[in-house]
Amino acid sequence: MTSKNKNDHIEPEKENTSTPEEVTQAASEDTSAADSTNEKQNQPDPVAEQKEPEEKQGKRGVKLGTVAIILSLLFGGGLTFQMQQKDAEYQAQINALQAQLAQTQTSVQQDLAATQKEAIAKATEITHRAETVLQQQQKSIESLQLAIADVKGRRPNDWLLAEADYLVKLAGRKLFLEHDAVSATKLMESADQRIAALNDPSLVPLRKAMANDITKLKTVPLVDREGLVLRLTSLQQQVDQLPLANALLPEAQQVEAKKVSGDIYDWQDNLMTSLKDFSENFITFRTRDGNVIPLLSPQQHFYLKENIKAKIETAIKAVYVEQQDIYATALTTADKWSSTFFNQDANNVIEFNKALETLSKQNVQVDYPVKLETQQQLADVIRDRLRREVTTLITEEK
Repeated sequence: MTSKNKNDHIEPEKENTSTPEEVTQAASEDTSAADSTNEKQNQPDPVAEQKEPEEKQGKRGVKLGTVAIILSLLFGGGLTFQMQQKDAEYQAQINALQAQLAQTQTSVQQDLAATQKEAIAKATEITHRAETVLQQQQKSIESLQLAIADVKGRRPNDWLLAEADYLVKLAGRKLFLEHDAVSATKLMESADQRIAALNDPSLVPLRKAMANDITKLKTVPLVDREGLVLRLTSLQQQVDQLPLANALLPEAQQVEAKKVSGDIYDWQDNLMTSLKDFSENFITFRTRDGNVIPLLSPQQHFYLKENIKAKIETAIKAVYVEQQDIYATALTTADKWSSTFFNQDANNVIEFNKALETLSKQNVQVDYPVKLETQQQLADVIRDRLRREVTTLITEEK
């Protein structure tokens, strides 16, 4: 009994330490043993009673092996599931890190680009400021050099050249701004006298250009603008005294006057003629065929005179701005209105219309020279002389 218990106690430990292959082999052996047992169960076996505990132990070992296999599968599946979860977590972390890295790179690049632009803008601004300062300094140096050369290299007759330059510029302003050709001509002649006083053969081309300019100025036609404006103003003041025309009636038919005949047989006609001559001393009837133009109302008469004044005022303005078309159109329109609505038998109306017609033919537009040749040539002469003096001064300084 003691050995059996001992064996029973030892055998389970061996089963617990057996491998799955051994468990599977034992299970197959137990199955074959069970088959052989079923075949021999009807046969009496004296050793059957001793093998019953061994069969129970074999079945128990199969169950334990199955449980071990299931546990190993569950353990492996759980381990695989945990590994997959860990892989997913690691992949998510990697993706998050990659996205954060990309965002960081983008922000760094944007900051770098902004910094570069700001640096370039500041550098450009500093460069422009430096260039501006350098240009200003260069201009200051040039102006100082010109001033020093002007003071150092000034000759006794140079003031005549400067005065001639001033007179030529003043002549240009008089001609182009004020359209005063007479004053411009006098100024050019004075400048020519200053150049002649220098007695410098190198200035002969300059005097030739000046002579051409003086000739062009003398050929400019003179327009008496003040006289035209005064005459137009006088006509404008006469408008209120012009009489309005009466109603325009068509011409009456000419009727031949009948005379009494000496024939006694025409006594009836002679009687009617005598009665008609006698009645005409009291009442006369005349027949007119055609449209009758009525008189203007007082309000229309006022508007008519104001419109004529406005047209004359437009002509006055056209004289100053030298617009020939506007001047002629305004006076022609005023003359047409005067001839239509004023009394043409009145002497003041006749003289008013004659004056408008005469003034409308006046020329108020003049073609002036486009430029004076003397201005550029004189400026070139002065600049060349100053440049020569500056060059001499720089050479001496070196």
